[in-house]
Amino acid sequence: LELYGIDASIRQAGIDFANSRYPLWHANHYGRENLRNGIAPPDSGHPNFTSHADDIDYQIEADFAGLISPGMPNSGIQLGEVFGRLMNYGDGLYGGQFVAGMYAEAFFEKDMEKVVRAGLASVPEGSQFHECITDVLNWHKANPDDWQATWQLIEDKYQKNKNYRRASCEVEKGKHANIDAKINAAYIVMGMLYGKGDPDQTMIISMRGGQDSDCNPSNAAGVLFTSMGLSALPERFVSALDKESKFKHTPYSYPELVKVCTQLTRQIVLQQGGRIEKDKEGQEVFVIPVQKPKPSAL
Repeated sequence: LELYGIDASIRQAGIDFANSRYPLWHANHYGRENLRNGIAPPDSGHPNFTSHADDIDYQIEADFAGLISPGMPNSGIQLGEVFGRLMNYGDGLYGGQFVAGMYAEAFFEKDMEKVVRAGLASVPEGSQFHECITDVLNWHKANPDDWQATWQLIEDKYQKNKNYRRASCEVEKGKHANIDAKINAAYIVMGMLYGKGDPDQTMIISMRGGQDSDCNPSNAAGVLFTSMGLSALPERFVSALDKESKFKHTPYSYPELVKVCTQLTRQIVLQQGGRIEKDKEGQEVFVIPVQKPKPSAL
């Protein structure tokens, strides 16, 4: 996005992804292999060419799309159409657009149920992903003080019923991990709803859901922390932040990454019909257009 601009094409994203050298697994791995073998995007993530189309991969990578799209869910949806389709399809794509939609809303909302519903509005109705998050919202309402009851309902429907695992990978024999985007998104939502704005409980409950239990609490905490704002985070969550080292396989340190994200956000605000003004003190103000999400096609 920094090199080619916020309108970078899926073709360019596919070329760069195919030429990357970092280790990958599951949908990411097979999407990249497809690209290297001449299967162009979006077919590189299509279930005709990969058995990992509904895996969690884009969902756990989509934070960026929401963080640079504050209050602008349609930007997050479109970024998913470019980057999520490299390796995912259907529910695997919607998971990332859902996460991006929650981040976009979290800049302006502290009620986690409202944030979840805003993310859900970025997902097409009629999809199993939409069905799953709707279920979790309803089960939370029915069991407001018992997250384990909701966990069991998620387990019974989205783990045990193979009809809800049609396009996610079959993990190695003897290993029972389920990295389908839906069930792991359910655990993100479970932590956000039952955590009630408490950072520790949000992460603990999401983690205790199981399955992809490092990524899910990271997504849940990322959305919650966005709603809180950096200055409001407890010191223990920021005291060890390394501001000097470069992220692996990138030229960015943490401050450099924040700078690039800010530049991209400025571009997206203007692209989406907003504007950048200055207040009486000369401080910049981003005027964000109010958007109704326009989900991808079912």
